[in-house]
Amino acid sequence: MEPTTSKENKHISESGYNVTPISKEERERLAQELDLESYHILLEHGTEAPFCGSLLDNKETGTYACKLCGLPLFHSSSKFTSGTGWASFYETIDKEHIKYIRDTKFGMIRTETRCARCDGHQGHVFPDGPPPTGQRYCINSAALDFFAEGEEIPQKADQ
Repeated sequence: MEPTTSKENKHISESGYNVTPISKEERERLAQELDLESYHILLEHGTEAPFCGSLLDNKETGTYACKLCGLPLFHSSSKFTSGTGWASFYETIDKEHIKYIRDTKFGMIRTETRCARCDGHQGHVFPDGPPPTGQRYCINSAALDFFAEGEEIPQKADQ
């Protein structure tokens, strides 16, 4: 299925979500609702301490969405225990919901993951995850909101 755009130039992902990048002003408006840790991680590309994230041991069925804009990023069916100290997933809900940035900080080459709509930093992805993808998305709990199966995921961005 080919992604679509409407007459307003909105880009809709295969899973039906508007992934059109939001404006700087909209991002700043949404950031006003964040706690200090989430703000630091999402907008300043920080990280939470390992083994401290509130979603690390979450075993409920549901969806993990970007805390800044509400875009669904991961489903609990792809969550696994990596032993690294961060919530880990082996695949995204939709390949268009995450963007990938080369990260050379700290003397290593990594791939940073950001929300495709709001550009909020989520974490990093590594090529040492389990089948079927072999990917390990290490994601900061403070960058996500969890919604139990059947719960509506509010889309916070004005789109």
